[in-house]
Amino acid sequence: MSIATVTHVNLRGTAREALEHYRAVFGGDLTAVTYRDAGAFTDPAEADQVMWGQVASASGFQVMAYDVPAGRPFEPGVAPYFVSVRGDDAEEIAGYWKGLTAPDAGATVVVPLAPAGWAPLYGMVTDRFGVTWVLDVTAPGTWSEETP
Repeated sequence: MSIATVTHVNLRGTAREALEHYRAVFGGDLTAVTYRDAGAFTDPAEADQVMWGQVASASGFQVMAYDVPAGRPFEPGVAPYFVSVRGDDAEEIAGYWKGLTAPDAGATVVVPLAPAGWAPLYGMVTDRFGVTWVLDVTAPGTWSEETP
């Protein structure tokens, strides 16, 4: 069992551009899933924006990014990131979730931990310190689109 914590950058309409820039700087593979790919859009103008994207290099560099949809508040520099905790063991991830969302933890569940179209488990919680955590179980090859 292993997990990785990754900075997850929140942008509006520039996630793909940012990921391409980071790939040019650090190398690695860029993977992007659009809202259209996941069937998760209400505004057709946002369908091709990045719902989930990452750059990962053999040297260990990894960053994630997404385009915050217009239906959610967004102000550059305000809540500019999430901390993503990814692993391949559902029980381990569920244990971290339990700790972050314990009744005495003072957390607010944003998205309950549950299966999602792109991951066996996915959830989002904001802790009492204002840090938003995204926990998920990786599903290699699911909803991924390699971009050149």
